[in-house]
Amino acid sequence: MDELNRLSVEDFKQTDKMPFIVVLENIRSAYNVGSVFRTADAFLLEAIYICGYTCCPPHKEIKKTALGAEETVAWKHFVNAKEAILELKEMGYKVFSVEQASGSTMLNNLNFDVNDKIAVIFGNEVTGVEQTTIQQSEGCIEIPQFGMKHSLNISTAAGVVMWELVRNRNLPNTSI
Repeated sequence: MDELNRLSVEDFKQTDKMPFIVVLENIRSAYNVGSVFRTADAFLLEAIYICGYTCCPPHKEIKKTALGAEETVAWKHFVNAKEAILELKEMGYKVFSVEQASGSTMLNNLNFDVNDKIAVIFGNEVTGVEQTTIQQSEGCIEIPQFGMKHSLNISTAAGVVMWELVRNRNLPNTSI
C-alpha cells in the first residue's frame, strides 16, 4: 500500500471530497450496495444515503464487495427517499433520479456547473426508482444504451454515472 501512495483511513476521511452524494433506494442486493461503496471511495464521493430496505453496514455481503470502503465512505440511513431528498435540498444539492423515463437527460448531455452539488438516486434492481421519488427529483438522468437489454446492474450503472459526474471536475487536493 505504501508503494501505491494510499492514505490511511483517517487521512482519507479528512480529504476533501467531490460534492456528490449517491442515494440508494430499496436496493435488494447487499453485494450491489458494497460495490457502490467501493466505487464511491474510488471517486472520493462525499457520501452514500441509504433508503428504505437497502441494507446498511456492517453487513457481511457489503463487506465482501466493498473491501473496506464501508469504513471510508460516509453514509447515512433514511426511512425513505423523501427524507433523504429533503435533507439534500436543504444542503443545496440538485437531486436527480437515474432512470429511463420520458423527458430524461442522457448522461452524456449533462451540463452542470463546476460548483453544483449533485445527488443521484439509484433504485431497486427490478422496479427502479419509485415514481414518487422521481417526482421529487429535478429530473431523470438516463445512461445511453444500444443493446437488446437496455438495462444495467445497479452497481454498473452507479459506476458509469459516478465517473461521468467526476471526470470533468478538478480533483480535490490529495496526495493520491
